[in-house]
Formats: sequence, C-alpha cells, structure tokens
Amino acid sequence: MPESMHDQPAPVRDLAADGDRGARSKLLLGALGVVFGDIGTSPLYTMHETFLPVHGLRPHPSTVLGVLSLVTWSLIMVVAVKYVSLVMRADNKGEGGIMALMTLAQRVSGKSPGVRRLIMLMGLLGAALFFGDGVITPSISVLSAIEGLNVAAPSLSHWVVPITVLVLLGLFWLQRRGSARVGAIFGPVMALWFLALAVIGAWNIYQSPGVLYALNPWYAVQFFMNHGSVSFLALGSVVLCVTGAEALYADMGHFGRVPIRTAWFAFVLPALLLNYYGQGGLLLTNPEAIGNPFYHAVPDWGLYPMIGLATLATVIASQAVISGAFTVTRQAIQLGFLPRMEVVHTSREAIGQIFLPWVNRALMVLVIATVIGFGSSNALAGAYGIAVTGTMAIDTLLVMTVARRMWHWSRTVVIALSLVLLVIDLSFFGANTLKIPDGGWFPLVLGLMVFVVMTTWRRGRELVVREIKQSGLALAPFIENMTEHPPLRVPGTAVFLTANLNAVPHALLHNLKHNKVLHERNVLLMVSILETPVAEQEERIQLTQLSPTTRDFYALELHFGFAEDPNIPLALAHCPKEGLVFDMMDTTFFLSRESIVADARRPGMALWRDKLFAFMSRNALPATAFFQIPGNRLIELGAPVEI
Repeated sequence: MPESMHDQPAPVRDLAADGDRGARSKLLLGALGVVFGDIGTSPLYTMHETFLPVHGLRPHPSTVLGVLSLVTWSLIMVVAVKYVSLVMRADNKGEGGIMALMTLAQRVSGKSPGVRRLIMLMGLLGAALFFGDGVITPSISVLSAIEGLNVAAPSLSHWVVPITVLVLLGLFWLQRRGSARVGAIFGPVMALWFLALAVIGAWNIYQSPGVLYALNPWYAVQFFMNHGSVSFLALGSVVLCVTGAEALYADMGHFGRVPIRTAWFAFVLPALLLNYYGQGGLLLTNPEAIGNPFYHAVPDWGLYPMIGLATLATVIASQAVISGAFTVTRQAIQLGFLPRMEVVHTSREAIGQIFLPWVNRALMVLVIATVIGFGSSNALAGAYGIAVTGTMAIDTLLVMTVARRMWHWSRTVVIALSLVLLVIDLSFFGANTLKIPDGGWFPLVLGLMVFVVMTTWRRGRELVVREIKQSGLALAPFIENMTEHPPLRVPGTAVFLTANLNAVPHALLHNLKHNKVLHERNVLLMVSILETPVAEQEERIQLTQLSPTTRDFYALELHFGFAEDPNIPLALAHCPKEGLVFDMMDTTFFLSRESIVADARRPGMALWRDKLFAFMSRNALPATAFFQIPGNRLIELGAPVEI
C-alpha cells in the first residue's frame, strides 16, 4: 500500500544536518553502497576495452601512461569538478537527477514558452538516454564480473552467459521485495570492494612505480599528439571510467550532498585511481595481461573470491541503476510525460525505495535479451557510452542555465565554463558516435523509443485538455442558471475531477442530464503537479467559493510535488482548515474517463502517434487508483474525445 504524503519519512538528508556523527556515518556508508556502484565497477572493463586490438593500441609505456593520464583527468574533470563540485549545487529542494534539473532550469528560465519548451525537450532527451543506459549497465557490469571465469577456469567460459542470465533474473525477481531488506549489506560490500580495488592496485603499483608518472596531464597531451585519430577512438573506451557519474547527482535527494562528496574524495576516487594505476603497472611489466588486466592483477589464490565479490558489486551497481529508473519514471509520470503506472513503496523508512512492476518487467526482458544478443562485455562495450555522454552534455547545458539565471554568474564565466565542459562532453560523445555501427545504435534506438513515448503522451494530454476546454460549458453562467432554476437536490457532497476549473465537468453534466439531480455541495477538483519535489503545506490546498450566497459550488486545486504520491482523500481531510469539511462516507467522487478516438482529419499529431497515445491511455492506471480514491465512493462516466 503506498505511503501517504504526510506519513512519509523525512528525507534522509536532514539527518546529516543535526550533527549526529552516527547518522552521518550511516549516510556515508549508504551512499557508498548505492551511489557509487556503477562508477565503482568500471575498472572491470575500462582498461581492457581501451586496449582492444581494434583501436590499434598496444600496451607499451607511452600508450599506457597516456591512457592512464586520460582516465585520471577524466575522473577529476567530469566527476570531481563537474558533477561533485558544480552540478550537485543545482538541487531542486534537495532533489537531484535529470528531471529535477530540467524543472529547476524551467522555473528559473523566465516565462518564454520557447525557452521552456527547449529546456523540456533537452530534459526529456536526457531522461530517454538514461533509460537506454539503464539497459546496458546491468548487462555489461554483471557480464564483466562473471567473465573472470575466463581467467580462473577457461574450460567454464561457455557458462558465462547462462550464469549471467541467472544472476540477472534473480536480481529482477528480488526487486518486488525492495532493497530495504538487503540495503544494510550494500554499504559494507561496496566498502570491501573499494578496499580490495585499492589494495590490489597498490600492490601492482609497488611492482612498477614508474606508472605514477601518468598523474602528469602532459602524458595525455602527448598521447593525442603521437597517436592522432587512434587517440580519439580510444576516448570512446576511456569514457567508461566515468559512467555512473550522473548517479551521484540523481541520488542526492536520498543521501545529501555532503555524504556523497565525502565518500567520493575520501574513499572512492583514491581507490579507483589506485586500481587503474595498478592495472597500468601490470601492463608495463606484462603486456600479455591485456586479455583481462583487472583479473590478471589479482593473485591466483584470490581469483575466485574476487569473482564472487565482483559479482556482488555489479549486482549492487545494477540495483542502483534499476532503482534510478524507477525514480525517474515516477517523476516523469507526475510531471505528465508518461502514463500513470502502479507505484509500490518497499520501505517505510526510505521514501526513495519504490518498485514499479511494469518498468521492472520491461527492463528485465530488455537486459536479458541484451546479454544473450551481445554475448560478451567486449561486444557490449561498443554499445556502452553514447547514451551516457549524451546525458552528460545535456546536464552541462541545463546546469549552466541555472548558473546564469539562478546563481547570477556573469555571462563571461558561464560561457567560458560551458565551453570547457562541452569540449570534454562532446569529445567523448563524438568518439562514441564511431561505435554506432558496432552496437552504439542500440541505446540510441532505446532512447529514441522512450523519447517518442514521452513526447507523444505529453502532446496527447495537451490535445485532450484542449478538446475538453473547447467542448465544455462556461462554469459561471451554469452556476447562475442552477441558482435561478434549481434541479432536484440530494444530500451529500459530489467531487468532480476536472482538468479545467473554468468549465463544467462532463461528469457533472452527465449526472444532471441522466439522473436529473444535483448534490447539496459540488466541488470541482483539479490536481496540479509542481516543478518542485514536495509541495509546502501552505501551497497544498487552494480553495475558491464559486457561489457566495448558496455555498453549494467550490473550486478546489490540490498541489503535489513531482516526488510525491498524490493522495486525494488524505488531502481532503486537511480542508477543514480552509473552511470546507468532507465526510468520506457522505462524499461521492465523479470522474469522466476519456475514451480516445484517433482521427486523421484533426490537426495535432500524426495518426500513428494518435493511435499510440490511445493505446497508452487505455492501459494507463486509472486516475482513481493513482489518486488513491476508494472504489466504493466512485462513479465513472465515459466520454469519447477525438484528437
């Protein structure tokens, strides 16, 4: 049963503000377990993919030091400078992620419809690419971990894909139970993972200390100067070291800015650098280890334990990506970009732990199909990166909008910083476009499909609302007519859900036409979703009395944040403070359920998009269930709408 909006726990970020060291340590460990799973498992495949023969690079000192320098400064510039130091400042009342950033940028961009629409389209494109990445990440992460069998026991290599499929099936099966039950072990497991990365890396650096020269960015510059187009191609693999950076911002609402920053600078970044440099040191002394430098860097006695730990770490990383997909989907639903779906809360302690059955099933099918279709992490690396880098570039444009309009940075600073960040983002993106024939098309196709679905639903709802407004009767003359020529009155309160408070709801007209009665009190109710995560208590309810003398018509607007679950009965219980008392046993809800009819003769969308919208509308969760209206207090009346 979804938690009510007033029964939900306080955001966990507040715990860090009270000075409680125990609470801060808990958040730090929780952030370590959830936020850094994706970027923390990238050492499994980054160096190996960069030195694939197709790139024309061989592991000798100039290339190894050059690639390590690129990895180092990518982690510093993209993650430490851009996301941790800059983007995480752009919180939307504590919430992060592409949808929260989009609504924040829209809110501060002024009232220009063109600018707001451009920001909306960028945000939707970024969210769509995020879903494409959400399919690739679990596939390549778990595959890379299980592929340790190729090193430990080559005779078992034909079991890699079946074992990966079984692990992923178990992961998606556990989603309904929620991460609350296993969340307690996420932090310790990832802490052990990063500790293992650091120790293995430090040991290999000790064997080849000269690898530390790569800390000098000049080696990255020389790499580009000496290798020309090959170095640009290598960028498409180097970017794998920063995949997951967006998760730091997306999960900010769950853990807070300070714990994430602390975990990154004090623990995660040093561990990642040590491991990457350890792999580089191994390649300098043993170039043949390029077959799988991550596992070849592990002592023989530790191979099987490391495979097990890597599998756990990649499952946790996949869990974080799947949970992120649930969060972004719910935000998109609330903001009107996706049809309503069932949302199940899996924890009473953590507001962000939710489960969306339909999304879980869709991701499971796509991820399993991806693993079977591509068959190896090498093949998947060609598909990985382009969606991530596209989202990164969009994040830069949106956060620079916030910096200019909200933080009031000077135009010169904004332009200069935008150019630096976009050169990095677009270089990575351009390098990944070369992967399109080798699998890069896959996340782009997935992202395009999600983008079409979101824009079609948004545009379809706009057309439906427009049709309802055009065909509706003006409310004020109707109320005046009811006062002068009152129909038969029945006791109780009727609540009519509507999208237009200035017109007579179709359900009210149908009730009056067919039942020939009008209730003693009639409330026109509209639900609005704000561009902030949570609505403040004082802005939750907006009540207007439409008939001052007879007191029988009211307009009521309820406001919810995009991170909340709208609960109409609970909100109505707070209306007495506004002068309107609801007795649920004496209240009937009326809803006009639109039946969408696609008509090619009407302007609006292409016929195929009209039909797609009609299909989504038929299969959307009913508004009554979404708004938690009791079924025994509801009357639904059908109304065909042509678009």
